[in-house]
Amino acid sequence: QVQLVESGGGLVQDGGSLRLSCVASGHTFSNYAMGWFRQGPGREREFVATISRSLESTYYSDSVKGRFTISKDNAKNTAYLQMNNLKPEDTAIYHCAAAPAGYHVTPIRVNDYDYWGQGTQVTVSS
Repeated sequence: QVQLVESGGGLVQDGGSLRLSCVASGHTFSNYAMGWFRQGPGREREFVATISRSLESTYYSDSVKGRFTISKDNAKNTAYLQMNNLKPEDTAIYHCAAAPAGYHVTPIRVNDYDYWGQGTQVTVSS
């Protein structure tokens, strides 16, 4: 079992920045690709970003590409999502997730991930 706990969410103005953190425990963190997903009010959970086990590959949704950066620190068992130039449409609950993927694989589907955190709320005001 892998336990994931997110933090770093909050209220920010349009154009502002936040950095989300996801701390993992319970298993070897380096064995997992990590992803971030979000779920806005009345919407399905959607893919945001992912990073491979190798740390060499990342992939982003078109809606956040160029504004968000995912990273992973295996020594700290922590994944991050740096979010810049935030927009009101980024408002959602953000979840991190862990996937037992291949070394260079960047999983993007909800069903690729075995473990999920409870989420952290991000609200962007206009």
